[in-house]
Amino acid sequence: MKATGIVRRIDDLGRVVIPKEIRRTMRIREGDPLEIYTSAEGEVVFRKYSPVGELDQGTAQAAEVISKLTGNAALVFDRDHVVAVSGARKSEYAERRLSPALEELIEQRKTYAYDREDTPRLFPIEGLDKPALAAVPIISAGDVIGAVALIDQNGKPKADEKNLMLARAAAMFLGKQIEN
Repeated sequence: MKATGIVRRIDDLGRVVIPKEIRRTMRIREGDPLEIYTSAEGEVVFRKYSPVGELDQGTAQAAEVISKLTGNAALVFDRDHVVAVSGARKSEYAERRLSPALEELIEQRKTYAYDREDTPRLFPIEGLDKPALAAVPIISAGDVIGAVALIDQNGKPKADEKNLMLARAAAMFLGKQIEN
């Protein structure tokens, strides 16, 4: 664990304020769920909770199915990073942060499809020059909790209706799994 040098006191209601610099760096937004852990050494650790990450097997299986059906790489994101990859080298994508462009898209609950030449390209992963064919937000109980994206792996520069429909189906399936 890395020390920050910041000290905060607990108020009379048992609350502690997480400094703005840490919230910004860790992408913790108002309303984000945090898990609380304790250690034998007396440490209290806050960790961002990822409902998409909790589905472990489900996310991997959803990515695998849509990757096989489309022939493209399929990625499942929580609100911060890639949680499942299929159809591409996992080492290239796993645990990478989502790009600000994808973050904005899912915050607005919009679906993306690169289906025309005049459509701007979406690069869903921070620092990686791999454009998306399609990206769909995962919504559960009215909250945006992640996204499903397809990355071209076979030289087809445009998304077809099948790609978009399968990405939507996977996003809806994952959203329902989290609700249950």
